[in-house]
Amino acid sequence: MPSFSTSGTCKSMITLLSVIFLVYVNSCNGFHTFSYEMHHRFSDPVRGIMGGVDELPQVGSIEYYEAMAHRDKVFRGRGLAEKKGGDVEKQLVTFGGGNETFRLASLGFLHYANVSLGTPSLSFLVALDTGSDLFWVPCDCADNCVRSLMTRSGGEINLSIYSSDSSSTSKDVTCNSSLCELQRGCSDSSSQCPYQVLYLSNNTASSGVLVEDVLHLTTDNHKPKDFNARITFGCGQVQTGSFLDGAAPNGLFGLGMDKTSVPSILSSKGLVADSFSMCFGPDGIGRISFGDKGSKDQDETPFNLGQQHRTYNVSVTQLSVEKSLSDADFSAIFDSGTSFTYLNDPAYTAICESFDSQTIHKRRSSDPRIPFEYCYDVSSEDFLVPNVTLIMEGGSKFNVYEPVIIISNGAAMAYCLGVVKSPNVNIIGQNFMTGQRIVFDREKMVLGWKASNY
Repeated sequence: MPSFSTSGTCKSMITLLSVIFLVYVNSCNGFHTFSYEMHHRFSDPVRGIMGGVDELPQVGSIEYYEAMAHRDKVFRGRGLAEKKGGDVEKQLVTFGGGNETFRLASLGFLHYANVSLGTPSLSFLVALDTGSDLFWVPCDCADNCVRSLMTRSGGEINLSIYSSDSSSTSKDVTCNSSLCELQRGCSDSSSQCPYQVLYLSNNTASSGVLVEDVLHLTTDNHKPKDFNARITFGCGQVQTGSFLDGAAPNGLFGLGMDKTSVPSILSSKGLVADSFSMCFGPDGIGRISFGDKGSKDQDETPFNLGQQHRTYNVSVTQLSVEKSLSDADFSAIFDSGTSFTYLNDPAYTAICESFDSQTIHKRRSSDPRIPFEYCYDVSSEDFLVPNVTLIMEGGSKFNVYEPVIIISNGAAMAYCLGVVKSPNVNIIGQNFMTGQRIVFDREKMVLGWKASNY
């Protein structure tokens, strides 16, 4: 991990080292957790899966950031248009198929995990998204789902397709279920419940019916124990828009606050505490832990709950950039499915101009391929940039350990403040969450965080 100065006049030291990012195995309030490692879609483990280094843009290249910003542009605001439609010890848990997640060049979302469903089990590479609720996978579909991904070299990667007829543990979810949110689309209470999730761009949607089956999990401790949790999820019979172009082609794992999300289902069954954590490493490797409530010494701020569609939305009261402190009054969504941080004015101008006035490097001319407005030329791999801190409601400080992104082009090197101007919603993306263990505690209704050295 990079080292950071603590003096009032020193600046954060940013390095280009790649570090594996792991999570502590924790026990909080008698609960354990289920955890998974997460890999960035452009990380080295994923390069091996997807056919080699040449198939994916290199981290730090202009093509890399261009691809990431394109994904953000497509999916920002997803979920806001969504249409409602044996005892196990409470513990920390993770997916039974392994704890790795992946970040893929041809896929639209940022972090992915391998999940295992049904009997016999099938593995699905699903997008992890705190901005959505329902978990769905492609199911009983022909032309309206993606069965394989092609690499640039002509290789083919086959993807699983779920079928309720092929799983001995599958069960239809009827319209009289408490999880059926589209009951108005039912002919009668005994018919199978439909679902539809709409996104705000590119005619992107998933629709089908709800089913119940087993999600294969394992406890996250020194003696892992496998078990199956019955959950409700979407049998995605029709995918449209960007889902057919490579964004989440093998399913989406919603982590939102609604009762249909997997964290909500697991906690309602008494399997885990109603909380989970996510960690992101600079090389794209991280971890997600279900049931994790964090630690007693973590910083916290309350969620803003007065919204029609509840999200992990918090209030920022001040912005600190090195020696400069300015008042702010805006709310922002902490979103694992967004690559960068998006702010609208006046917060965007305040943080960017303060950063620009205090950096020691020369600002470079704009490049239409780069989504960032404030970029600077540097001459070495180690350099100093101003510290950036968000002061949250309640006074807790959220230190941004990776405020800049690095662009390399041969011997030339530059960095940019990793903030993009947004016309509407404010989003704290994965780049500002790097180096922190982010806890989404839905019992206390707070966001928690603590610097991590995993």
